[in-house]
Amino acid sequence: MNEKAQTIRLHEADDVVVAVNPIAAGTWIEAAGVRTTGNIPAGHKVAIHAIPADAPVRRYNQVIGFASKPIAPGEHVHVQNLTMHDFSRDYAFCSERRPASTTLSEASFQGIVRSPGRVATRNYIGIVSTVNCSATVSKKIAEVLNYQVLPEYPNIDGAVALTHTTGCGMADEGEGFTILQRTLAGYSRHVNFGAVLMIGLGCEVNQISTLMRNQGLERGPLLATMTIQESGGTVKAVERGVSLIKEMLPQVNQVKREPVPASDLVVALQCGGSDGYSGISANPALGAAVDLLVSAGGTAILSETPEIYGAEHLLTRRAVSQEVGEKLIARIKWWEAYTARNNAEMNNNPSPGNKAGGLSTILEKSLGAVAKGGTTNLVEVYEYAEPVTAHGLVFMDTPGHDPVAATGQVAGGANLICFTTGRGSVYGCKPAPSLKLATNSTLFHRMSDDMDI
Repeated sequence: MNEKAQTIRLHEADDVVVAVNPIAAGTWIEAAGVRTTGNIPAGHKVAIHAIPADAPVRRYNQVIGFASKPIAPGEHVHVQNLTMHDFSRDYAFCSERRPASTTLSEASFQGIVRSPGRVATRNYIGIVSTVNCSATVSKKIAEVLNYQVLPEYPNIDGAVALTHTTGCGMADEGEGFTILQRTLAGYSRHVNFGAVLMIGLGCEVNQISTLMRNQGLERGPLLATMTIQESGGTVKAVERGVSLIKEMLPQVNQVKREPVPASDLVVALQCGGSDGYSGISANPALGAAVDLLVSAGGTAILSETPEIYGAEHLLTRRAVSQEVGEKLIARIKWWEAYTARNNAEMNNNPSPGNKAGGLSTILEKSLGAVAKGGTTNLVEVYEYAEPVTAHGLVFMDTPGHDPVAATGQVAGGANLICFTTGRGSVYGCKPAPSLKLATNSTLFHRMSDDMDI
């Protein structure tokens, strides 16, 4: 077999090739001119020449780590001989900025128009808990609606209870409180909800009135509020909640899909359960789709700040302004300080599954992750759950845990999620649909019920 059939070399300057399938010890890789010194799992790296200790190791023509000891030609390159050191990266702000293109201005999809510029991909009822104490009531209301009421309303996709574990026992100011309120408000105004009921206990720190005032929300025919205490307890609160939503259903059901511009798509970009193929197949393919979306006037949200660490210089070069680039670096520095305060380090990010799939360091993982963002300009940087108003590729500061990251993206306005996975994530989302992109055919066939592409 030749190198193309056995392995993939992503750039001529790379020090490693990636195994397409498992390679047995002693296998000759013709084009690389090396013989494997041990078994190489699929998706893992093989050295194509001798690498001295402490020398940088390149993949994608970028540094993914440093040799922790001498590495022989044909040797498996992984956590046992690859480590991470801090090294300087040239941010070169705006150096690769390019003129904006709108070559696909006629692209469209079948959407639900709420109002000019507000287009939905789904039509759900949202039940938002202001505090964990109202979570059970919220879930019960959704259950009653889904099984007993909504079958009569074919144009409504379902009722969704949006619950969490906080809202009380906390200060009524500060970053944590602000993020909570911003997230709940983002879901309450999300375009994929035809109507929303907000439910509190009544005595919590996160009062409905304060949340509404701070976030500019207003009660109306399709946004109602209530508390369990004023309703007379759990059973009566469930009955009242169902009754309030029933009044909204005829109007929510009066929707139709119609052709709308692709510029109304706001796509959250996610990856989870990544493997050695993620940066080769699914992520670059998604990045190519993002370029098409942006050229049609749409928006893509790249996130997971700890998982672009070490690759942020590729984004700052594409920033539309130095201010945008510096906003991204400020978030990187915040995460560096945060992990240091908690006796951790940024390189702890790759999970056991990532490593089993061939990813060795956060640098390698990040270089593959940023490929989801394509090649267009970075036009803005947002904080967690902040409303996304710019069109084009934007970045939202979020943790690396994909359910938490996606929550912020959807709160920011994403009406679709594109999620790549190599190990097999089963994350789903309401109200924004989550499309799963498998990095390899084996995964796609093994978990076909969970994968879309």
